Amino acid sequence: MSSKLYNILYWVFTVLIAFVFAGSAFGKLIGQEAALQKAAEFGITKTAYFYLGVIELIALVLFIIPRTALLGFLLLAAFMGGAIASHLEHGESVIAPCIVQIILWLVAAFRLPELRSRLFNAEFNR
Repeated sequence: MSSKLYNILYWVFTVLIAFVFAGSAFGKLIGQEAALQKAAEFGITKTAYFYLGVIELIALVLFIIPRTALLGFLLLAAFMGGAIASHLEHGESVIAPCIVQIILWLVAAFRLPELRSRLFNAEFNR
């Protein structure tokens, strides 16, 4: 793959995942009524919901910046793990958060060579 094509794909994938998380974070920050009602069913207060949006946005910014992308990825993956656990606990479908988690992992594997090398080229020293 050429360097130019790689860079284009790198940023296209980054922007796609950024739209998903930015939409989710801004929805939490502005406090959409339907989302707040759903959060209340899960036992999440309006203030806590706002803070979840702030955390999600910070993790996203870290993921977008190439130098801090690995930290941002780990935070977003943990965030999605919490979303999956919350959905499971309340009998909701986990399909959507699982799909987002899978896409996040694929984008991270593409964007982060250190993650790719750890996952796919691991050699264990004994």
